Amino acid sequence: MANSFRAGVLGATGMVGQRFVSLLDGHPWFTVTAVAASPRSAGRSYEAAVDGRWALETSVPEGVRELIVQAVEADAEAIAAGVDLVFCALDLDKESIRRIEERYAALGVAVISNNSAHRWTADVPMLMPEVNPEHVKLIDYQRQQRGWDTGLIAVKPNCSIQSYVSVLTALREFGPRAVQVTSMQAISGAGKTFATWPEMVDTVNPYISGEEEKSEREPLKIWGSLTDGAIAPLEDVTIEATCVRVPVSDGHMAAVAVRFDRPPSHEEFVKAVTEYDNPIRQYDLPSAPQQLIAYHAEDDRPQTRLDRDYERGMGISVGRLRDSTLSDLQFVSLSHNTIRGAAGGAILMAELLVAKGYITNR
Repeated sequence: MANSFRAGVLGATGMVGQRFVSLLDGHPWFTVTAVAASPRSAGRSYEAAVDGRWALETSVPEGVRELIVQAVEADAEAIAAGVDLVFCALDLDKESIRRIEERYAALGVAVISNNSAHRWTADVPMLMPEVNPEHVKLIDYQRQQRGWDTGLIAVKPNCSIQSYVSVLTALREFGPRAVQVTSMQAISGAGKTFATWPEMVDTVNPYISGEEEKSEREPLKIWGSLTDGAIAPLEDVTIEATCVRVPVSDGHMAAVAVRFDRPPSHEEFVKAVTEYDNPIRQYDLPSAPQQLIAYHAEDDRPQTRLDRDYERGMGISVGRLRDSTLSDLQFVSLSHNTIRGAAGGAILMAELLVAKGYITNR
């Protein structure tokens, strides 16, 4: 990539914002030139703003330590003037996030959002790059309707669906029709560590507000068809989800049972997932895994601690393949929720938009 792009991080002091800052350190295409957060963090260096709050095992990247944190809303015009794109990791109500993201896009900035606020906005694509890259074309309609030139909004889906949606996409030729999934989600998905959420030590919480609806609905939009300036969700697949919080630091695991039109044999399943024809391979994107899905034949894999960092946290691990009496097949899949499921997935989405010419130097 001949050009480099100036990137801002909105919500840079939170856990996902920190992950963005960490993953963008040394990125070959993107350089963080702006960090923004709430007014209470504004005016301080980034290092001072996250002092006592830094949640990652790695240290604060040297390149952003002395950047002065700006206020997301009060400094929006100044931030927009100095960036080509922003990664949005704000922790606010949905109405506020929609307003802020639309403001930055109207100022000419490409907004790459980790938030759920715009996931069901008709002209906003919700992208998993290896699954539905064709949905980027919705941005053409978005810009036409909103009068934006270089600005855009694109969102990534919920972190809980990353592992099993990728696997089911690889199995589409067999016609998955009914999916029952139990998602076992790490505490970092709530922006927490065991130090900040000691109540989660030695317990399982069987309820995560809003997660089950997202897990059931969002895959249908991702698999949907682009027509008349909107995505028509897929209608011939039913997903039923149960989402629970488990005492794990990172890594969302899913236990999945599927009924197919034509159930694949175990050999066909393994071949389909390990030889998945990745539609973005041609772009050689910096964050893309070399092999999206790894299959484990061992009975006790995948495991969060052993397998969540597969392909630098951007890959999917699947195993525990079994026949099912109530469906056809069962499997367990795993993805890193704050890398693949959050910041890393959004960075990969931005790379795809660069490769397709939607993000340019301003």
